[in-house]
Amino acid sequence: MEDKTSIPLSGDAMEKKIEELLIAMKGADPVELENIKSIIRKKVPFFTRSAFSAYLLKCITEKNMPREKKQNQPRRQEKEESRKPQEKNEKQEIVIPEGAKTLYLNVGKMKHLYAKDLSKLLQAELGITRSDIYQIRVHDKYSFVTMSEENCGKAIEKLNNSTINGRVAKVTYSEK
Repeated sequence: MEDKTSIPLSGDAMEKKIEELLIAMKGADPVELENIKSIIRKKVPFFTRSAFSAYLLKCITEKNMPREKKQNQPRRQEKEESRKPQEKNEKQEIVIPEGAKTLYLNVGKMKHLYAKDLSKLLQAELGITRSDIYQIRVHDKYSFVTMSEENCGKAIEKLNNSTINGRVAKVTYSEK
């Protein structure tokens, strides 16, 4: 557990420190900042980034680095490690078998189509399971779906010229 004996900075002092940091940030190397931001996006879950920033500010104002691990830290670390495979932010390596084909679909996020919705639609229309769909990539105006050649043929037959989220779908083999 963290030592609660440190004296927190007043709101005015914290605001002044934030202003100093913002001024210093403007003079920093933008390429270096982008690299750091990229690392933060990869390592810090989206909903904890605000708390992460607050903790960094606290460390800066106390002029010390994070304290050494206490006795209960390993237990917390074990819990975090057990959650890692379940985190959505981590990208899993996708293995696409030989003979798989990729379909192009002219509907995307702008028509409120997302990978989960597209997966459910394909499963319902084609009578397949999630494991039969190798990859789904949804962009703003179009999507790509990678499946076996047989399932791609079925998808073209069933979904081409159908209406998906208010748009007439054009489903063809991708030219990639």
